[in-house]
Amino acid sequence: MTLIVKCPTCEKDVQWQAENTFRPFCSERCKLIDLGDWAEENHKISQKLPSNEPISEEMIDALEEQFLQHNKFFVEPE
Repeated sequence: MTLIVKCPTCEKDVQWQAENTFRPFCSERCKLIDLGDWAEENHKISQKLPSNEPISEEMIDALEEQFLQHNKFFVEPE
């Protein structure tokens, strides 16, 4: 059974398969439109920080490490 999802940009039905290099998007065009929206800050992932706790270097380092663990394409090859 093939999973069908909606393209986040145009809401067209998309089959979730390895052959679909643009998944979850239906096309490169929709993928680039979404990327542009993120670049223009039309999409945001917001999380409130505790207002009484200042941001420390340790917090920033921990967030950066967590990000790099989940996004290996930002790490330079060895």
